[in-house]
Amino acid sequence: MANSVAKEKANFSQSGGGTTRSIIIIGALFFIFGFVTWLNSLLIPYLEIACELTKFQSFFVTFAFYIAYVVMAPISTRTLNKLGFKKGMSVALLIMAFGALLFIPAAITRTYLLFLSGLFIMGSGLAILQTASNPYVTIVGPAESAAKRISIMGICNKLAGAIAPILIGFFLQLEKADELQSEVANLTAAERINELNEMALRVIPPYIGIIIVLLLLAFWVYKSSLPEVDTDEEDENLSTSNAGKNSVFDFPHVILGVITLFLYVGVEVIAADSIISYGASQGIALTTAKYFATGTMVAMVVGYIIGIITIPKFIKQENALKLSAVFGIVFSILAIFTEGYVSLAFIALLGLANSLMWPAIWPLALADVGRFTKAASSLLVMGIAGGAIVPLAYGALAESWNPQEAYWVMVPCYLFILYFAVSGFKIRK
Repeated sequence: MANSVAKEKANFSQSGGGTTRSIIIIGALFFIFGFVTWLNSLLIPYLEIACELTKFQSFFVTFAFYIAYVVMAPISTRTLNKLGFKKGMSVALLIMAFGALLFIPAAITRTYLLFLSGLFIMGSGLAILQTASNPYVTIVGPAESAAKRISIMGICNKLAGAIAPILIGFFLQLEKADELQSEVANLTAAERINELNEMALRVIPPYIGIIIVLLLLAFWVYKSSLPEVDTDEEDENLSTSNAGKNSVFDFPHVILGVITLFLYVGVEVIAADSIISYGASQGIALTTAKYFATGTMVAMVVGYIIGIITIPKFIKQENALKLSAVFGIVFSILAIFTEGYVSLAFIALLGLANSLMWPAIWPLALADVGRFTKAASSLLVMGIAGGAIVPLAYGALAESWNPQEAYWVMVPCYLFILYFAVSGFKIRK
């Protein structure tokens, strides 16, 4: 039997435009992932003001968005099996557009539950897209350079994340949000309600733009020559090795990979989505703090570029993961023991520490799973729910302690990631 990866690469090269065209389409999807996902860093403090929320309540933005990955991951696999990758991704983009549409009645009525419903539906669409797109990038070339290809996708993702808070922040008029936050105590009840209603309505124009882009992208993907890939075939050696395995749960390194991904996404979301509100707690205006969210994304892009240059030529992907985990521990502790702009800079630098984790965890966790690739990918996508749970724990600690000391929640997460990089990914039955 021919090597399955070789077959998959052949399929890509034979379908209109080949690998390059497919990567361009997937890169566009990763850009959308980033733009929609990292808008949460702006929505958390913005909705905290507009919907009059506590710090803990505001972090349900991330909970609603990322918990969708747990709910939708099994459905994602069935959707892709039934519709195929291309049609499945088009449907997922339409689901995201519907979620964005809910922001309009949510803003008109200033109803936090509607905002959360829209975020959950958008996260549901993203769960399908992630389940489809990550295996694409992983199998399109040699396994040892998978982290490099995922790093290229990461640049698309994080560039969008860098642009999103600045572009949408312009539409949301953050300077008015800063003024309202400082003056709200002096307003009458009627004046406060009018100001908050006006603030919430500013969400509508940018989300109309997001809806239009999602619909256009859905049409592009549907009409594209993006090929199907067969993730169920195995070469002879892998087929023999996996002969006694009946499910993805027979692969301990996959389960450890899911836990690692869960914790990684949690700390990445904390670093990116808490930095604006953390800056506000340090006395920094929202109009200034939004640039630190961009700084986090820029730091991640720098990390991805380093990964593209160095993996696997100079450093193995598991060693890159070890270094990333160590940097995460160091930067977290330095952020806790410094103040003001310096502390925020270390939170932004966590973007550098986090950048190569996703590209390294996926190929290490998917190694040697053969015909169980779709099931393993579905489990890994469920791990993205770490972005729902871990930041919520941060929000609770930020309210009971303070936003700075709450960053201690990240240290044990990075320690487990370090364990997976050192020995966890090697464990087999």
